[in-house]
Amino acid sequence: MKIKTIKNIAACTFAAFALTICSCNSTQQNDFKTEENFDYTQEDARKAEAERIKKILQTYPSEALWRSILLGDEELIEYTSDYLRDFCASSLEQKDYLELYYAYKSMCNAGFEKKVAPVISKAELDKLYFNQLPGYGIPKSQTPVKNISKCIEGTVTVWVDLGIKVQGGMGYADRVIGSGFFIDERGYFVTNHHVIADVVDPKYEGYGKVYIKLAGDEETRIPAKVIGWDKVHDLALLKTEIKPPYVFSLGSSNDLRVGDRVYAIGSPLGLESTLTSGIVSSTNRKLFTTGSVLQIDAAVNSGNSGGPCIDLNGNVQAVVFAGIQKYQGLNFAIPVEYLKQELAVLYYGGLRNVPWLGGYGHTYKKGAKESGVEVQYFNPGSCFARAGLKSGDVITAIDNMPVNNVENLQAILRTYVPHVIVKCDYINSDNEKKSALLYLTKRPSSPGYYFYQNDTIQNSFVALYGMGMVPSSSSNPKSYLITKILNGGVADEAGFSENDPVTVGKVQFNDDKTAMYCEFSVKRRKKGYLDVSIGLPAGLDGVNYF
Repeated sequence: MKIKTIKNIAACTFAAFALTICSCNSTQQNDFKTEENFDYTQEDARKAEAERIKKILQTYPSEALWRSILLGDEELIEYTSDYLRDFCASSLEQKDYLELYYAYKSMCNAGFEKKVAPVISKAELDKLYFNQLPGYGIPKSQTPVKNISKCIEGTVTVWVDLGIKVQGGMGYADRVIGSGFFIDERGYFVTNHHVIADVVDPKYEGYGKVYIKLAGDEETRIPAKVIGWDKVHDLALLKTEIKPPYVFSLGSSNDLRVGDRVYAIGSPLGLESTLTSGIVSSTNRKLFTTGSVLQIDAAVNSGNSGGPCIDLNGNVQAVVFAGIQKYQGLNFAIPVEYLKQELAVLYYGGLRNVPWLGGYGHTYKKGAKESGVEVQYFNPGSCFARAGLKSGDVITAIDNMPVNNVENLQAILRTYVPHVIVKCDYINSDNEKKSALLYLTKRPSSPGYYFYQNDTIQNSFVALYGMGMVPSSSSNPKSYLITKILNGGVADEAGFSENDPVTVGKVQFNDDKTAMYCEFSVKRRKKGYLDVSIGLPAGLDGVNYF
């Protein structure tokens, strides 16, 4: 958490998930729309798609190549693959290794590894891409540090000076205080995005400067600059022009178990160099939209945000990001795996956009064994629709990396950026093993709202409320018949069943489109088909949107 007047981090609680109806905006859904016709057997459609590919080639060359492959136009495939190869060569010359790395991946996944190999080998690319990254190449400690307090030297207090704020005719210093820790001898350090959010917010028009104070030196303010930031996973990479007195090694939060001892270091309430200890209370709290976070009982207060959570060996296992002030011991930390997966993108600078496929689904199980991710819904304009996947198909691997569950799929996606071609292995409804090329795009701020706006109610409600429907009346367009219910969905929890007649009433969204509220009139079979009117809230983001 950060210290700032009238500002608090509420992301750590599910209170934000509970929809306050009085602040909702009523929204009318758009008619069904899709940006283009996917029937490429029609000559006009093929020509229109070819023209579209040529228009996007210079802006999104990987997407142009992917669309060319789906179109099956050999001449266009040759042209777009040549362009992307030349793009790789240009990125290498300009030392833009992030663009090069993912364009190279797109070429290889699309089957053009031999064409791009003369530009640079994979081994050479990996060396260029990874060797300069902060946090890589530091050996993980194998034995406990002699004195855990030594680790304090590698932490900093982060000060964000926002100038003077006037309120009630009085001016006062407007500051944010958080914590951070060094991960590289060149001065790179990590904190939370919400600590430095005002400085990187394009809508913020005020004054903003970032400083740090080293542990043991409460007087010297050292300027720092923000390199990269991720709003979704609340991480930021910064740099200062000093040699750190201590550099942390990054551990592996996958090794943590409930009950393991951990230490949190930070500046609670501005009290620098505070060390607290506790245990891991849980490793699977669903507070992030693309994964789980750790719950710890080490004392955490406002100002601890961005500080390291370390193990007995002094390795960073997580990044402290939230606590619920009214409840002692209910604190949370971001697994270090998230940081390690994103360091490359953060290092190359700017806002980190999270990639996605445009679908919704759940972990598929054979008995008690997790065997993949079942795609239960996807938007009409998504890569799933273009590539020919169907609802019910089960994703088993992405780029030859096994996918066992939804969390696993999200972890793989975190290692990518938007505008990359990936190879997807899946099993269809006939139990046949298939593969397809998919294209990653930018994850919308509210996936559920995006689905609602770009599809029919009967389709989008599969993701939003966990129920499939078909129209049941030609005279009442809001009347439906439920055709399927997803286990654990909102409709399932409300007692809806297949073949229940339902009428959809008013639909409302909260201001930031993170939750919705819908009124239903339903004859529930489980209640003897008695007429029931019920209002149900639903979240519009989460780990099941991918």
